[in-house]
Amino acid sequence: MVKLFNYIIALWRKLLSADIVKVFSLTSVSTLVRMLTGLISVKVVSVIIGPSGIALLGQLNSFVTVVMSLATGGISNGVTKYVAEEKEDTQKIREYISTALKITLFCSFLVGLLMIVFNNFLSTIIMKSAGYGYVFVIFGVTVFLYALNGLLLSVLNGFKKFKIFVKINIVSSIIGLIFSLLLVYYFGLDGALIGVVTSQSVVFFFSLWMARKEFWINIQYYKSKLDRVITKKFAHYSLMAFVTMATVPVSQLILRGYVISNISAIEAGWWEAMNRISNMYLMVITSSFGVYYLPRLSELKENHEIRHEIYKAYKVILPVLCAGFAVIYLLRLLVIKILFTPDFYPMQQLFIWQLVGDLFKISSWLVAFLMVAKAMTKAFIITEILFSALFVGLSFAFIRFSGVVGITQAYMINYMLYTVLMFVIFRKIMFANTRSCC
Repeated sequence: MVKLFNYIIALWRKLLSADIVKVFSLTSVSTLVRMLTGLISVKVVSVIIGPSGIALLGQLNSFVTVVMSLATGGISNGVTKYVAEEKEDTQKIREYISTALKITLFCSFLVGLLMIVFNNFLSTIIMKSAGYGYVFVIFGVTVFLYALNGLLLSVLNGFKKFKIFVKINIVSSIIGLIFSLLLVYYFGLDGALIGVVTSQSVVFFFSLWMARKEFWINIQYYKSKLDRVITKKFAHYSLMAFVTMATVPVSQLILRGYVISNISAIEAGWWEAMNRISNMYLMVITSSFGVYYLPRLSELKENHEIRHEIYKAYKVILPVLCAGFAVIYLLRLLVIKILFTPDFYPMQQLFIWQLVGDLFKISSWLVAFLMVAKAMTKAFIITEILFSALFVGLSFAFIRFSGVVGITQAYMINYMLYTVLMFVIFRKIMFANTRSCC
């Protein structure tokens, strides 16, 4: 018994000293601020515009996700990867970030112009009404600032500037909250929609100011010509980002639109509210993924090193997830009371399926990030398309029997199957000589 206790203590100390735990602790402050601002925002917005308004915001948020992949050229993860790999080579860094800026500016201006020209069409398709064209015009004008903010954060991430990255995220959350709440308070649903498409554009100026002392915030670093070789490397990440953009948010758009049209906007609002809760608690994990995990996997070359890093992540993250999800499920009614209004009480039935699905989602991502870190473009594209199509197909099937609950049931089954496939694809890394590496 004493030996077991000593082993547990030693293991705990070892885990606490791990880089992933240090980054997890550092980003937890940022995550807490984002969660608190998210809680306040969701509560205020739900009270003012109700479930149907939440559903419309969900549609617009999904569209924003699509647009941001297009506006950045889909190169954000590529920028993080190659900056992490080449951070000791000043000339290489200059070439990478100069090329990345040119790609970002070209793509963001093109996407912005298209949104302005086709604003009425987009309003009808996305919002199910032609009355919101002005939102897409505003987004078209400001999207390049949104894209530049994303590029700046990707470079910081690649350099592992964790502290400044966290500071920017904290300030961004607070500014975004204040900006959005003012718009909602004065303009209601219209203000909420405008806030969705402009908040990160406002934040860019603060991000730039906070990163002003970094050596690469220098006009000289952006005068290099567009490098064709680097552009081809980024193209792999563009393909992966565009596929993700064309699958995950689009599948949500399809399903949310289907529920709005065939069941009710209120039930679509319940599902969107469940997604918002899910996004808030998953920020605790995914924030560390973006800040630590992708650059770390990009650096590692040997299979045994990669395997060790993944298993270390499992040891830290899965116990936290299981404990946290159990608490959330037991307190689900209280969570709804705090975040929303009595109109949202029926969404309690969505929790169990969403929570189990999220557990498998994170479990799969811990392995699936290898496809991004190692630029496995073909495998990434095939799996993204396959499982997004499967999710939509399963959802339509389950909706017939369970209504909007069927979407969360399909979500759970989909990520169970995805997790299994990830372990099959990376079986040589995950299971070979496990004892010797862990």
